[in-house]
Amino acid sequence: MLRLRLQQKADHLDALDLQIERFEPRRGPDQVIVEVHSAGVNMSDVKAALGAMPHAAWPRTPGRDWAGIVVDGPGDLLGREVWGSGGELGISRDGTHASWLLLERAKVRERPSTVSLQEAGALGVPFITAYEGLRRAGMPKPGDVVLVCGANGKVGQAATQIATACGARVFGVERTKEDYIGHASSPVRMIDASAGDIAQVLREETGGHGADIVYNTVGSPYFEAAAKAMAVRGRQIFISTIERAVPFDIFAFYRGQHTYVGIDSLALDGTACAEIIDALTGDFESGALKPFPVVDSAVFSFANAKDAYRAVLAGARDRVVLRP
Repeated sequence: MLRLRLQQKADHLDALDLQIERFEPRRGPDQVIVEVHSAGVNMSDVKAALGAMPHAAWPRTPGRDWAGIVVDGPGDLLGREVWGSGGELGISRDGTHASWLLLERAKVRERPSTVSLQEAGALGVPFITAYEGLRRAGMPKPGDVVLVCGANGKVGQAATQIATACGARVFGVERTKEDYIGHASSPVRMIDASAGDIAQVLREETGGHGADIVYNTVGSPYFEAAAKAMAVRGRQIFISTIERAVPFDIFAFYRGQHTYVGIDSLALDGTACAEIIDALTGDFESGALKPFPVVDSAVFSFANAKDAYRAVLAGARDRVVLRP
């Protein structure tokens, strides 16, 4: 049984001492051992390896997302194809970039029949983050206007899928002129942020109404434009930022009766993630939600794991996966 192992953080990726070591998991009474077939690589995995998560334990095995087959555990789960994620994985306990994974039963869910094992390992963080943001903000209703900043990123695509599945009208924003590249249940109107005023475009095309929900996956670069685009009682969701400080108009905030929602997916442990997976599974089974394509060029072995981390750090558009 093999796992990737980091003894200490590094200042940059080339200095990262990523070892492959043998280990033997020991299962407790309410635990399962999963043979990992697919483990997504997230930006948070790479940043944690580079020391950007001060609460991370060392040494450790990185990785939050996973999919595989139960090889040891309660009889009703043996041989089942399962998947999951967890904010504690790869941070406060060893993570998923391993050939075998030890987990509590409550953190394991069966794979949807419409999603392959390889695809399931690439779903967790983006869809869990997207769903939790929309749940906290109030799920969109049919006819609501949703503005997704960074719509072609993986969380942006997941938020777009969920919002259109709910019947919302979705506008997406990218820095330059782009078509929407993901799945959606209805057309997505893309706005080129370099070509004009985002709020003006949105209000003109919604009869002055604006956005009931803004899912801002980028943070500071879109903060002002998104705030101006919000409808009365609009909600804006944040999951990341570049600059920590932004101009904030308190008058516009309270006069607009706005709500801001902050989401830290690292705070969601495997049990919380499993509960979100329960909420998403029906839409995956029906085809309303679809997994991200996993292309061969974005699948890496343990021997090439540093290349996988480098691709994610460079902003790869494809979902990067480790396959033990």
